[in-house]
Amino acid sequence: MAGILETVNQRTQLVGQNRLELLLFSLKGKQLYGINVFKVREVLNCPHLYTLPNSHSYIRGVAHIRGAAISIIDLQASIGMGRVENPSECLIIITEYNTKVQGFLVNGVDRIVNKNWESVLPPPEGAGTASYLTAVTDMDGEIVEILDVEKILSEVSPVDDQMSEEFVEENKFDPVQHVVKKVLIVDDSAVARKQIQRTVEKLGLECVLKKDGKEALDHVRELMDSGVDILKEYYMVISDVEMPEMDGYTFTAEMKSDPRSQNLFILMHTSLSGVFNMSMVQKVGADDFLAKFKAEELAKRVSALLS
Repeated sequence: MAGILETVNQRTQLVGQNRLELLLFSLKGKQLYGINVFKVREVLNCPHLYTLPNSHSYIRGVAHIRGAAISIIDLQASIGMGRVENPSECLIIITEYNTKVQGFLVNGVDRIVNKNWESVLPPPEGAGTASYLTAVTDMDGEIVEILDVEKILSEVSPVDDQMSEEFVEENKFDPVQHVVKKVLIVDDSAVARKQIQRTVEKLGLECVLKKDGKEALDHVRELMDSGVDILKEYYMVISDVEMPEMDGYTFTAEMKSDPRSQNLFILMHTSLSGVFNMSMVQKVGADDFLAKFKAEELAKRVSALLS
C-alpha cells in the first residue's frame, strides 16, 4: 500500500502528451476498473464512517480525514452492483472532481499503469445511455473499464445549472452584432455534454457535440478540407481534458498548430481542478480554462467573447 501511495503522489505531478496514468482497482469480482491518477489524492483503509441523515443511498457515511469531513460513496452500489456489505474491510480512494473532494469505497487497489489515450477506446456500441462507462482499455489481455464518475456524482449530488433570467437576458447572443453562433462541445461524458449544452443554449447559441478529441479534430479538419472557414463556422470550442483516443491537450495542440484553426478560441473545461497544470494549458495554446461545473461561471466565459 505504501508503494502505491508514493507512486500516486509522484505521478500526480506529471502530465503526458496524449497519455494518462490509471490507478486500477476492483469492486465485486475480478473485473478491474480505472481512475485517472490526476484525480486521486490518496488511498486509505476505510476509517470509521459516521451516518449522514437523509443522505443519498449511495453515500455510506462521512469520514473525518486530515481535518475535513468527506462523504464516502459506495461505488459498487452506484453502478448497480449492490451495496458493499462490510465497508470497514474496504479501501477508500480519496478523489477531487469538479472542485469537490469525495471518497469511493473499493474492494482493492491493484497498481498504476501508464497508457496512451489512443489505446483507450469509447465504450462498445450497444452499451446504451444508461451505461456508467466512458471508456475501456486493455491491460495484459484483460479489459479495464473506466467509469463515468461525473454521471455517478450527478446522481448523488445533482449539479445546479440554473441561471437567473436577468443574467441570461444581459448575456444572450445578439444576432445583429454576431453572425457565428455555433459552439463545438467536446467531452466524453454524456452528462457533462448535456450540462454544457443546456448552459450554452440558454445564451441563444447552437451546439455541436463530439465525444472525444479525435472525433472533434476529424470533424474540424473535414470542414476545413472542404473549404469551410472554421472561424465562420464556430464561435468557440469548449473541450474536456480527459478523453479516449485523444485527450484535450493533444486536440488543442493540433488545432493551434494548423493555421486554418489556430485562431479559434478554445476553453478547456475540466474536472481536474485539484491538480490542473496551468503551464500545460499554456504550452498547448489553450485560450482559457475553467474547472467543472458552474453554469453561471461557464456562461460568463462564453458571453465574454460576445461583448
